[in-house]
This record gives sequence, structure tokens and C-alpha cells, in this order.
Amino acid sequence: MKALTPAERRGALVLGLLLALGSGRDLWRAGHPTLRALPPPARPAPAAADSARAETPAPAPPLDLNRASAVELMALPGIGPVLAERIVAHRRAHGEFRAVEDLLAVRGVGARLLERLRGRITVGPPR
Repeated sequence: MKALTPAERRGALVLGLLLALGSGRDLWRAGHPTLRALPPPARPAPAAADSARAETPAPAPPLDLNRASAVELMALPGIGPVLAERIVAHRRAHGEFRAVEDLLAVRGVGARLLERLRGRITVGPPR
């Protein structure tokens, strides 16, 4: 019997490694099935009038600055937790707001933010 040359030994080794890797991959995949997303549930087609109404959500009623909590204030655009706490603290320290413009006295509220909030905030009657 004839001995293999170094190049033939290397080729046999590479083929053996490829065979082992391919078999190992198949065994690994058999133990780990592929997860597939479920298709979204089918929805009935809405009528034309219903779809127009569903696309435009009803506007939320304006938020009363004198009764809103810090969490409720944070739902407004441009108001984060720090500014919401400042508004509540200002209300506690100085009493209720008499007009929406009184919000300008709170540090961090400027004319531009006040304009963004108009229509979304109100000042109710004093308690």
C-alpha cells in the first residue's frame, strides 16, 4: 500500500472536517427548531364610514392645570417628569392658575411651549 503525500493528507483532513461540521449542524438544527412568527389574525373589513371614523381618534379633552397630577401633565408634548413636578410645585406654592398664560411663570415653560400646549390645556374654575 502506498502512503499519502502531505497534500493528500491535508485534503483528506479538510474533507473529514467538512463532513463532521455538516453533520453537527444538522444534529444541532434538529434539536433547535426554527421559530416562525404567526400570521396576524384576520380582521373583518370595516365599512367605509367606520374606517373614516376609526382613522381619526377623538381629540382628548383639555387637561385642567389646576387638577392635573404630574403623571397626567407628562402626557402633554414637551413636558417631562421634571417640568411636570415644577408645575405641580408652583401650583402648591402660589395657588391655582387663573389663566393658561400663568404657566409662563414656571421655570422651563416658554412662549413656544405654551403655544404647543394651547388647546390641550385649560384652567378650570377655582375650587
